[in-house]
Amino acid sequence: MDSPSASRSAAAPAPEGTKRSLAEWMQGRIARYETRTYDWDALKFQADYDPKYRRAQMRYLGTGGTGVDADSNAVPAEHFTFSTMVLPPGCEGPLHVHHDVEEVFFMIRGKVRLFFEKDGEKWETVLGERDLVSVPPGVYRGLVNERDEEALMCVMLGSPKPTIPTYPPDHPLAKIDRGKKK
Repeated sequence: MDSPSASRSAAAPAPEGTKRSLAEWMQGRIARYETRTYDWDALKFQADYDPKYRRAQMRYLGTGGTGVDADSNAVPAEHFTFSTMVLPPGCEGPLHVHHDVEEVFFMIRGKVRLFFEKDGEKWETVLGERDLVSVPPGVYRGLVNERDEEALMCVMLGSPKPTIPTYPPDHPLAKIDRGKKK
């Protein structure tokens, strides 16, 4: 329902200093699926290096940690980012680390194998539908979709503009100039 019920008490006003009504303010905070598009270019530098890294991001809140500078179609992030990722069969998300934020993966559809590294220790797990993992800052993480079907995963990062992740120094992607993504 787009308008409040008459029996409800008054809703919180729009932020001070704005001339927008609550309805106008809240309309700008909605990201509907039918207006989203998959961005296969957000991580194109990885897929250009090796097609197994091809994945798509669909942004809802903020731009995530892919290096995309802005997305006027996404709700502006205030405290965290939220997107979905399409993971084609056989794709890999290369081992990377976010030093500044927690990253959460929530599986909507399919299964993926996730792998983690920290201080020489390694660990793996499989996430299936409706499974979630929270990865603390400073822990390397990566994934692979070993199935013959596409997987769909939500990704949330604990900052409105996280720094671009880095790769292990010996990983080939660590040597690639990513440039700025718009």
